[in-house]
Amino acid sequence: MNSDWLVPQWPVPAQVHALCTTRAGGSSMAPFDALNLADHVGDSQLAVAANRALLQHAMKARPVFLSQVHGTEVAFVSASTPSETRADACLTDQSGVACTIMVADCLPVLLTNRQGSAVGAAHAGWRGLAGQDGQGILESMLSSFAALCTLDGRRQAAETVVWLGPCIGPNAFEVGEDVRDAFVAHDRDAAQMFQRQRGDKWLADLAGLARLRLAALGVTQIYGNDGGAAWCTASNPSRYFSHRRDRVSGRMAACIWLS
Repeated sequence: MNSDWLVPQWPVPAQVHALCTTRAGGSSMAPFDALNLADHVGDSQLAVAANRALLQHAMKARPVFLSQVHGTEVAFVSASTPSETRADACLTDQSGVACTIMVADCLPVLLTNRQGSAVGAAHAGWRGLAGQDGQGILESMLSSFAALCTLDGRRQAAETVVWLGPCIGPNAFEVGEDVRDAFVAHDRDAAQMFQRQRGDKWLADLAGLARLRLAALGVTQIYGNDGGAAWCTASNPSRYFSHRRDRVSGRMAACIWLS
């Protein structure tokens, strides 16, 4: 496994494995250099295939890549689930198959429980995180996770352990009034995650908004991205892809699986 990749530091059972790739490794040429894992951004399909094979070899598990649409759909995945399944989160209780999310500014969210009986991953951009009427991708994933683990929602939330990966940081993510309204309309506490800029522009703390949502769902064990500069995709061009920074960009992958 590449030494530059991120491996979550969190208290989970030994059968739970997770990582988040960076730009390091791989065979893609600029501007996708080097470990681009997306096949829809204009990169060489041969390079993407080689990069995905490298990832699978490093994990010794099959990554299931989704067709992500900034929505709230959750898929249950197994060894037979085809890549490009349309969803923005996935869950599994089977070994050898990796729930996989691609990101280049959006927030990757990985989760498991204290027992390590199931794992999941979510793609949390602001649209998916906000959702409709306060019900976004995290609410959908936690509900589906509780069903998979056959526990009621609150009890399962207390057993859930979450890791937040790198995303565009609170000093780089400029948004309009509509984005702020989408969160504050359903949670006044969300206002603290926005800092006014000029006119109707705001800086948004995406990881902070996710932490608020998770706390409201009863999740207390949250690790990883704390909004610090080292986690910001836009501010670390040598390490992370960033669509907001570069427009033409590769994608990283956050993966979680059971052995």
